[in-house]
Amino acid sequence: MKGREDILDIYSMERNGFSQRAIAKKLGISRQTVKKYLKDKELIFKGKKQKKRRSKLDAFDESISSYIKEDERYTARRIYEQLCAKGFAGSYEIVKRKVGKLKQEEQRIAYTRFETEPGVQAQVDFGEFQIEGENREIKKVYVFSMILGYSRGLYAEIIESCDLPTFLDCHINAFKYFNGVPQEILYDRMKNVYIGKIADKSKFNESLVGFALHYGFTPKVAPAYAPWVKGKVERPYRYIRENFWRGYNFSSLKTAQKDLLAWLKLKEERVHGTTHEVVAIRLEREKAFLKNLPLQGFDTSYRIYREVHKDCTVYFEANQYVVPHKWVGHKILLRVKKQQMRIFADTTLITTYEIPQEKGNLVQHPEFYEALRQDKSINKRKYAHSRPKKGRAKHTVSPTKAIYEMDINIRPVSVYEEAIVA
Repeated sequence: MKGREDILDIYSMERNGFSQRAIAKKLGISRQTVKKYLKDKELIFKGKKQKKRRSKLDAFDESISSYIKEDERYTARRIYEQLCAKGFAGSYEIVKRKVGKLKQEEQRIAYTRFETEPGVQAQVDFGEFQIEGENREIKKVYVFSMILGYSRGLYAEIIESCDLPTFLDCHINAFKYFNGVPQEILYDRMKNVYIGKIADKSKFNESLVGFALHYGFTPKVAPAYAPWVKGKVERPYRYIRENFWRGYNFSSLKTAQKDLLAWLKLKEERVHGTTHEVVAIRLEREKAFLKNLPLQGFDTSYRIYREVHKDCTVYFEANQYVVPHKWVGHKILLRVKKQQMRIFADTTLITTYEIPQEKGNLVQHPEFYEALRQDKSINKRKYAHSRPKKGRAKHTVSPTKAIYEMDINIRPVSVYEEAIVA
């Protein structure tokens, strides 16, 4: 197996009714491999990390792309000569393969129209809007949107932050809005989603992979510099900006979100310009093809591992948090979201803290240190060395003989008396 994305393909094909034999044949792997990953889904997070092989051509990728965009008639030989003049020391063959691949991609995407079947795909993106504060300062807010590819059913949410927990919470709200989950979701190369590419497979954020596995969809990433691939979700941003946001009197985030959802519901009654069908009718038809929501939601909070110090504390963002003394020396999990921290040992919730705004605080529940003071076994181990045991006091005996040989010359008192008289 090449990586987690291959394993996600196994789960996706299994959900679509493929047998283990068919999955193995389709992906070019053994049936035992397919069976192994279907039996234990936690294996997706295990295994060795693969390192990306470096190429002498990596530093010249942008130059090759710029030559092709400037003129598609640039030959691989001409581009190779230009790169050699810039210091490229590799072979002509790797340049030839690279140029051929880029030209093929340019030609392929130029003539392909992208449409999906009901329930197959949704597209997700962020947009940036501006608001004027009380002191006339300009602030930014963001709009998350998810659009279903078949019906053009649209969910949008106004948020203040683009962090990962908020990003995943928006997904959950969208799934509830549509009352289902699509088979796959197409993303831009945003940092919350896309890590890179290894062995021609897209690498995704580990939290997103776990989230996708929980809700049963496959994440996909759009090609670089290809906005037309995600045109379904790019166009609604202009639609929202021009028809809802422009001239809107912003008062609060909560009110704006309520008004936006009401406006989206109203616009579902329109006939879509591409499908030539009422969006609401088409959306109801697509909902029958969406997968059911899981019984339990996904915990979208940050995961941070910390070791408990001898003073029963863990550190997080310049603050110390006290935990029960029995966890000293153990590694525990901090689940952080907004201004709340939940502390776990394995799957057991130890305690919950509110994160203070200031830095340098010792945040504690007094009963934790009180329990330490009352623990007789701990105190006995701590202070046993400072008190001698009864009946075994240590006696110091002076030596009867000098340890080292010394020359001893004893003078009589008369010598000192004569020295005084003189």
